[in-house]
Amino acid sequence: MMGGVSWAEAGRRLLRPRSWPVRWRLAAVSAGLTLAILLVFGAAVGKVATERIRADFDSEVEHTAQSLATEFRVVYTPLGAFAPPLDDFVLPDDASARVLDINGNVLRRTEPAKPLGPAQAGLHEHSGLLVSTAEITNDAGTRTGFIQYGRSLGHVDSTIERLWLFIVAGIVAGTLLASLAGVAIAARAMRPIAALTSTAREIAATRDPSRRMPEPPVDDEVGELARTLEEMLRSLDAARAEREGAMQKQREFVADASHELRTPLTSVLANLELLQASLGTPEQAEDREIVDSALRSSRRMNRLVADLLLLARADAGRLGQHRRCDLAEVAGDAAAEAAPLMGERTLLIDNDRPLPVEGNPDELHRLVLNLLDNAARHTPPLATIELTLRKEGADAVVEIADDGPGIPAQMRTQIFDRFVRGEGPADTARGTGTGLGLAIVTAVADSHGGSVEALDSPSGGALFRARIPLAAPDRVPAADF
Repeated sequence: MMGGVSWAEAGRRLLRPRSWPVRWRLAAVSAGLTLAILLVFGAAVGKVATERIRADFDSEVEHTAQSLATEFRVVYTPLGAFAPPLDDFVLPDDASARVLDINGNVLRRTEPAKPLGPAQAGLHEHSGLLVSTAEITNDAGTRTGFIQYGRSLGHVDSTIERLWLFIVAGIVAGTLLASLAGVAIAARAMRPIAALTSTAREIAATRDPSRRMPEPPVDDEVGELARTLEEMLRSLDAARAEREGAMQKQREFVADASHELRTPLTSVLANLELLQASLGTPEQAEDREIVDSALRSSRRMNRLVADLLLLARADAGRLGQHRRCDLAEVAGDAAAEAAPLMGERTLLIDNDRPLPVEGNPDELHRLVLNLLDNAARHTPPLATIELTLRKEGADAVVEIADDGPGIPAQMRTQIFDRFVRGEGPADTARGTGTGLGLAIVTAVADSHGGSVEALDSPSGGALFRARIPLAAPDRVPAADF
């Protein structure tokens, strides 16, 4: 790993420059521009310096040949042409010279002899030497012979090679320095943006727009960006506060409306029950059926209002006060109430230990009762339903398991939403539920700091597991001695 990024990912980024961080791209652009400038400058300087070195060398060779020509005299006698020895002249180690008569015959030469080629006016290259040929004249200005002077080109070539090597090394060093400087400058320039990014990431993780963005010390484009983000966050925070205020008012309205609806519904139910009791003669059978239907609808509406009231109070944070109670005792009372709803099903209870919790007994009673009612509704006759309470770590666990058809995997989270009904061939009470039973279970568990989940039971049916934190153990005061 390299700074939280794998080597493979780093390699892929290097192959895709568009995916590089901005500081890398700025450094790459800086290094590229520096390289281009140094290449042009180095090529121009190298070309000019090379031409100057060669011109100076040519001029030196030619000037030396001319100087030797003025110092030499070729004397013709009846025995032939004669020239003084060359040993009287000091020549560089890589230089060679020879004297020729008018016919091109060699009269004198330095040792060891190096081939200088035929006598040609001016400069020419021969066998790795730069050769200059100059005429030797007498006092009357008559040409009496030639002198050839040559020097090795290796010295010049090595000098030029060192020059180009120095230029290339300078270009490479300059590019590397530009890259490092570009990275340092880009990192410094991107530091305020990195701080903004880190703060924005924290705000996204916590969903808290009330936090403030860091203010850059310089009033530049980054500072303008920070101010714009800060204004956006303040607008979002204000919009969230307005939305939460409106939603809170809506929750309170629903809770108050549900509460107010219970009084007239109770009155309607009482009057319908009295009316039902008064219609007992055969002549009143038709009227009794109408009253029975109205009574069933009113009871269903009463259950729906009660469910909505509990959920509305949970949304508004107005659930009942918590006190120390025994969850095992509460679950036992709920099981006794649910027993008549089981029909031909078998209800097994494993509840023989106290489980003290801090909670609202009525709400916890509703949690267990809803889970048992849900199991009775969605299992066939002769099914077995098991209620188990146990202690697990710091939690009291309530489990309701059955051997019915179970819950499809894709619905295990949806069934806790409001007005969701999981109807199937095993349901025995289809059409009578409100779709709020498990939503109430979730609301009660959440209000007690717990949780609820749907799983597969060991027998292949459904398993609902609710967790409620156990109450802290009572502290026994120390005795005074």
